[in-house]
Amino acid sequence: MKVAVLDIKGKDTGRKVELSKDVYAIEPNDHAVYLDVKQYLANQRQGTHKAKERAEITGSTRKIKKQKGTGTARAGSIKSGVFKGGGRMFGPRPRNYGFKLNKNLKRLARKSALSIKANEKSIVVLEDFNFDAPKTKNFTALLKALEIENKKSLFVLGGSNNNVYLSSRNLKGSEVLTSSELSTYKIMNANKVVLLESALEGIETNLSK
Repeated sequence: MKVAVLDIKGKDTGRKVELSKDVYAIEPNDHAVYLDVKQYLANQRQGTHKAKERAEITGSTRKIKKQKGTGTARAGSIKSGVFKGGGRMFGPRPRNYGFKLNKNLKRLARKSALSIKANEKSIVVLEDFNFDAPKTKNFTALLKALEIENKKSLFVLGGSNNNVYLSSRNLKGSEVLTSSELSTYKIMNANKVVLLESALEGIETNLSK
């Protein structure tokens, strides 16, 4: 599939690039996308939650009342979870929420996400550019030129570019990353995916292995 290349002012340069059908035009696998996004979000969780159980509560260990004859349930410790100030029963413990996915499935998920965006006409190809200095207003002007200032956008660069990255860092709705950092979650979370020409080869190389 051929896509027009735009310049930094949002104008058509008259050139077109061929996007690989094996990456941008496959039959999307929704379950693969779901699993990859689920893994990404799971990896963001710290898993440091902790509640004290009865063995960790400070308190007397004496039997608080006699076993029989009270007319109520038997009770052996004031630290039991049924009493105020007692330990929590089956409370959360520190854990790792991550789980493993094989490389082929993750690769399929990223291709499926890109194919979904391509099908929605949400992929824009932009010629390579750079800023002389990190300035948020330069990046804001670029978003306005592309008419995506009010949309979530993801810019994919061919390599690290500190000026472009720092210019976008203060804008909540935009994110800049390199082709090697591309993830299914980032693609699906954006309304518009802006690919720089230099990033196309890296994306296709990474996803065609």
